Amino acid sequence: MKILKIIIIILIFLSPAQANTIYNILKIPNLEIYKIDDSNGLKYLRATKPFQVGIRNDNVTCFNSDIKNIEKKFQLIQKNLNIYQPNFLKKINLKYIVLCENLSVSEIDAAGVPNFKMKTLIIDINFNKKYFERIIHHEVFHIINDSFKDYFNEKEWKSYNPKNFEYAECSTCSDRINLSTIKKTNGFLTEYSMSTASEDMAEVFSFLVYDKKKVDEKLINDAILKNKTSFIKNNILKISNNFSFSK
Repeated sequence: MKILKIIIIILIFLSPAQANTIYNILKIPNLEIYKIDDSNGLKYLRATKPFQVGIRNDNVTCFNSDIKNIEKKFQLIQKNLNIYQPNFLKKINLKYIVLCENLSVSEIDAAGVPNFKMKTLIIDINFNKKYFERIIHHEVFHIINDSFKDYFNEKEWKSYNPKNFEYAECSTCSDRINLSTIKKTNGFLTEYSMSTASEDMAEVFSFLVYDKKKVDEKLINDAILKNKTSFIKNNILKISNNFSFSK
């Protein structure tokens, strides 16, 4: 039955009307199937031409990438996304990965754009090489957060922060954009963590999944960060009690 289902999906996506079929599902134009991963059900799509989408005047823009560039990055992307079990991906509503380059939101560079309603994550394959793998998990967290808002209560999260600290109103209206790890954390792993509560959560999650050892080193002298990591772990385990963070 599973094999038959995969064959049907392939026939749909590889039909002459492929672009229209994909558009009807995701509302993103100029896409074609790149790979279907039957190990976890993720469907990877690539842009064949530039596209513009978005709620506000098509404010999300991304460009098509040469197939050779995608091939260079694909194994890295797949390796990182394969840590998520099929049941977990189903629970958080993630099914489609769109690969393109020079992604921007309202003309501001972006690593990824998640849309849990459309079960989609757009990834810029040319995003900063130094942070690329970790940022994949950062973007996955936004899908998780949007799917389980009740678990990731921002009011509780903010209560962990230093007294009188305030986030910016939005991540795109903040100048706190550095993704490098802060030496003296004081509750924040990166400068970007200080932009908004949701970005802070996403940064903590991404380190726990990709570089937990670095977080553990910081926890020794950072009680705030310890509370934040416990908050993320406990709530992720509510979604999937066998979720595995990096060692």
